Amino acid sequence: MMRWLVRLVIISAVWVLASCSTAPLLSNVSLSADTLSPTGAGESVTLTYSIGQPAQVSVRLVDTQGTEYVIRDRVVRNASSDSYQLRIDGTAPTGDPILLQRALPSGAYTVSIEAVTDAGVKASENVELTIQSADSPPPMIENLLSFPTTISPNADGRDDVTEITYQLPVTATVDISIATPDGRTLPFVTGEIAEPKLHRQVWNGKTTDGQILANGVYTYTIRAADQYGNIVEQQNSIEIVNSGQPQATITYSYMAPQSIMLGDVITVTIRVKNTGTVPIRTYGPASGYQYTTNEVFSSIADGQYTAKAGGFWRIGVDWDANSGGAAKRYPYRWAITPRPPEQWKVPFVEDEFLPGEECEIIGVIKIEQQENKMGFYVGLIQDGVGFFQDKTGRTIIRVGF
Repeated sequence: MMRWLVRLVIISAVWVLASCSTAPLLSNVSLSADTLSPTGAGESVTLTYSIGQPAQVSVRLVDTQGTEYVIRDRVVRNASSDSYQLRIDGTAPTGDPILLQRALPSGAYTVSIEAVTDAGVKASENVELTIQSADSPPPMIENLLSFPTTISPNADGRDDVTEITYQLPVTATVDISIATPDGRTLPFVTGEIAEPKLHRQVWNGKTTDGQILANGVYTYTIRAADQYGNIVEQQNSIEIVNSGQPQATITYSYMAPQSIMLGDVITVTIRVKNTGTVPIRTYGPASGYQYTTNEVFSSIADGQYTAKAGGFWRIGVDWDANSGGAAKRYPYRWAITPRPPEQWKVPFVEDEFLPGEECEIIGVIKIEQQENKMGFYVGLIQDGVGFFQDKTGRTIIRVGF
C-alpha cells in the first residue's frame, strides 16, 4: 500500500512539472485598440498578455526609424491563469536628467513584449500601434535662476529671501520641492497651473508652516508636466547662512521725575537684552538723544532716522493720549546698542546688537504737551513688522502749568 502511494505522489509531481514546463512562456498578446489619440484627457490603450512560467518581462515601443522607448524593463511576473494588463498612454521615460518623460510623436509603432526565464528561455511577440498626438513641445524650464544664491533668514532685512525665476513655453502643472541637508523633502509649490510666461517664486528659508530652516545647502527641484504627459525637471541649490529668529527683551524701565512743570524734561532708563540667536540691526538716534513732545523720530536730523524697511529694531516711548499710526506710534525712538555712535559699524547711523548682549538706553523727552497727566510706556519696535513688548513699563507723569 505504501509503495503504491509513493508511486502515485511521484507520478502526480511529474505530471505537474510536465504541465508547467509545457505552458507557453508568453501568450495571448493583444492591444485593446490599434490607434491611440492622446488629447490630455487620459486616453490610453491596454496591452494584455499571459505568462505561463516565472519570467522577467520587458515592453518597448519601436518607431519606424528603429528608435526604442522602454515602457517596462525586466519586471518580474509569475505564472498565472489570469492575464496581465499594461496601460499605454503614449508616453515613455527617457533616461534624460531634464526631460524625464516625453509624449511620443505621432507615427506607427511596434509594441514589442519579451519574457525571459531565469534559465534564459526567451519568448517575444509584437503588435502594431499608431499614435496620433498633438506633437506639443515639452514644457522646458527656461532661464531658471535663483537670486541671491545665499540667504540669511534672520529678519535683518538683508538677503532674507531669494527669488526663483523661470519661464515656460507652454502651460504646465508645476511642483517645487526643497531637499534639506539631512535628506528630507519639503513641499514649496504644489500643483500650480503655470501659463507660458515668466514666473517668480519667493522663498524665505522657511517651511510652509513658518519654521526657519538651519544653515546648510538646500536643493530645490522644479518639475513641470503638461497635459500630454511630458515631464521636465531641473534642480539648483540655495545656501542658508546665519539663520535664526531675532528676539529681544526689555528687562527694566524707569521714568523720572514723575512730577514736573511744563517745559521740563523726563529721563527714561531702559535695559534691553538680545535673547535671540542672531544679531539685531539697529539705528539712531543714539542713547541720550533728547526729543520734545512736538517731535517724532522721522522729523529730526533731516529725516535720517525715518523708519526703514523691516529688519531694524529700536526702543520706543509713547503715551496714552497719543493717537494714530506710523510715525505717531512710539514717536520717540533710540538705537538698541551698548556702543557709542563712534563705534557703530556705519558711524552715527547703524549698529548691530549681538546675541547675549545687554545695554542700557537713556532717553530724554522735553514735555511741551499741555496735559495734566500723561501715561507713558515703552516698547520694542521692528520697523515695518510690528511692536514687540507693546505698552510695557507704564508710568504716570504729572505736569504742572
